[in-house]
Amino acid sequence: MAPRRTITGFSNPLVKFLRSLREKKHRKREQRFLAEGLRLLTDARESGIVPEMLVMAAGREPHPLLDALEEAVGAAGGEIVEMDVEILAKVTGKDNPQAVAGVFAEFDTRLAGIDRHAAPIWLVAQALRDPGNLGTMLRTGDAVGAGGLILIDDCADPFSVEAVRASMGAIFTQKLAVARWDEFITWLRQDEGQLVAASLRDSTDYRKAPYAAPCFLMVGNESQGLPHAYEDACDLRVTIPMRGRADSLNAAVAGAVLAYEALAHLATN
Repeated sequence: MAPRRTITGFSNPLVKFLRSLREKKHRKREQRFLAEGLRLLTDARESGIVPEMLVMAAGREPHPLLDALEEAVGAAGGEIVEMDVEILAKVTGKDNPQAVAGVFAEFDTRLAGIDRHAAPIWLVAQALRDPGNLGTMLRTGDAVGAGGLILIDDCADPFSVEAVRASMGAIFTQKLAVARWDEFITWLRQDEGQLVAASLRDSTDYRKAPYAAPCFLMVGNESQGLPHAYEDACDLRVTIPMRGRADSLNAAVAGAVLAYEALAHLATN
C-alpha cells in the first residue's frame, strides 16, 4: 500500500509546494507539473505514466478507476495525500475542484527523443501563446494519430495547468518536444520529413497539396502567423480558403483541419 498522508491545514508546506506548481518558474525549478481529474489521470495510467504523488479530496465518492490509480501509485513507490476539498481548491485554483489530482515529473522534451518515422504526421507550432490552443493541438494530435507536437521558439508552457487540462489527457499520449527554430530545422533536414506551413503567401489549396510522410504540419503565432523566413524554409505552403469576412482560422483549428486533410491524403497514396 502506498504511504498515505492527511493534510488538514492551509499552511502545510506540502500545500504550498503543490500550489507553487501553478507557476512556471516553480515548475521549472522542481521539474514537476500538476494534472487534475480522474479521467485525465486514468489516461496517464493507461499510457504507462503514473503520478509521483496522488492528491485526493477527503470524503470523495469511491470509484474503481480511483482504486486502480491508488494501486498503480503504490506499486510505483509513490505517495497518496488526502485533504479537505477546500484545501484542494487552493491547490488547483478552482472553486469546484475535481476530487483527485496528481504530481508528475516533466517529460524529456528534447528533439532527440522524437522518432519521426513513428507516425505519418506530426504537428508543429511556432510561438503559440495560448495554453488552451496548445492543449487543443495535443488533443488533435491524439485524435488523428499524430506522433506528437513540436513547439518552436517561445510558446506557452505545455506543463501549465491550463494546457494540461485543455489537452484532455493527450499530454500523456503524444510525444512532446521543445526547440528553437535553428535547432529544429537542422534536426529535420538530417533525415526524411516534409515541412508544411499554414500560410497565406504563395500557397497551394490545402485540399490539393501533395503531402508526404513523415509530414510536419506547422502553424504560427495566433496573431502574427509564421515569420516569412520560416515559411521560405518549408517544402510546401498551404492555405485554407476563407468564405466569410475572417481572414484566418484559430491556430489550433487550422492545425486540426490540415491534420485531417493530410491524413486522408496519405491514407490513399
